[in-house]
Amino acid sequence: MKRIARLGWDVGGAHVKLAAFGQDGRLKAVRIAPCPVWKGEETLAGALRELRAEFEPGVPSAVTMTAEGADLWPDRRAGVVGTAAILMRELAGAPLALFAGPEGFVPPERAAEHADHIASANWYAAAAVLSHLLPGGILVDIGSTTTDLIPFDSGRVTARGFTDAERLASNELVYTGTARTPVMALAHEAPFEGRWLALMAEHFATTADIHRLTGALAEDADLHPSADGGPKTIEASARRLLRMIGQDFSPALLPKARALARHLAEAQLARIGRAFDCVASAQENGPELLVGAGVGRFMAARLAERRDLAYLDLADVLTDDPALSRQAADCAPAVAVGLLAAALDAA
Repeated sequence: MKRIARLGWDVGGAHVKLAAFGQDGRLKAVRIAPCPVWKGEETLAGALRELRAEFEPGVPSAVTMTAEGADLWPDRRAGVVGTAAILMRELAGAPLALFAGPEGFVPPERAAEHADHIASANWYAAAAVLSHLLPGGILVDIGSTTTDLIPFDSGRVTARGFTDAERLASNELVYTGTARTPVMALAHEAPFEGRWLALMAEHFATTADIHRLTGALAEDADLHPSADGGPKTIEASARRLLRMIGQDFSPALLPKARALARHLAEAQLARIGRAFDCVASAQENGPELLVGAGVGRFMAARLAERRDLAYLDLADVLTDDPALSRQAADCAPAVAVGLLAAALDAA
């Protein structure tokens, strides 16, 4: 058990992420657990309980959330209130604050009053930290499920949208991610053996299969079951991906499955790039810096190269501990909300 002074949480609809800070304010540990909130409240409670048990009682927690969007709840406001109630129960006995974006931190008992700003504000936390460290740029946080494209300037977040609906409309939120996105959401057709074949509208494969076949997927970036519940191997991913175009796997088809994966990975990057160009076009002088975060930031790095922009990996910003830097960038909002809470206490 580590000696910890503060915990930062990002409570999502598919994962719970936790960042632990020591008495010196430095990051000491980062944890992530799969948490399919849509399966029920106990799923979330169990994940919180499991992660919290590693650290001593009485440690203050700062929390940002996206779990309110899970279809466990009838609407987002109910999701914020319901998630806050679970947090109060599971993290009882220590100070607890909920992040409400530009409104700062609020007590969980007032979650209903601030629900519109608490809901899905995790993207704001990471950008707010960057805005106080860098002169400006666009943060591209590519997670397992979604991509956030967040412009920031010196001392402020300059996003045009705040709610999910507003951010979808402004291209600052794109529902495409590194692991959980169904392949059928990337394209209508793909090239195979000299023909364009329509992709089946079935949940046969996900982007985890694509990025596994291209060699870009980190092993710990895919924590949920595969589309068919099968193994997470190259052969199994090729089988799932080929099924999308009505083909059966054989070892001889593996090179063609990899080529198919490369094409679809490019289609995903093109979608992110299109959104990035829209966001960048709203800036007066255009961005010079792209900051990559999330388990899919390898795509952010490629995008920066293609747009001829300077690239900064968030792993080089959030901590000076090389043993934790990759995890910190993978779980950026959890780290960021802890840093923001610490800065508020120090002010």
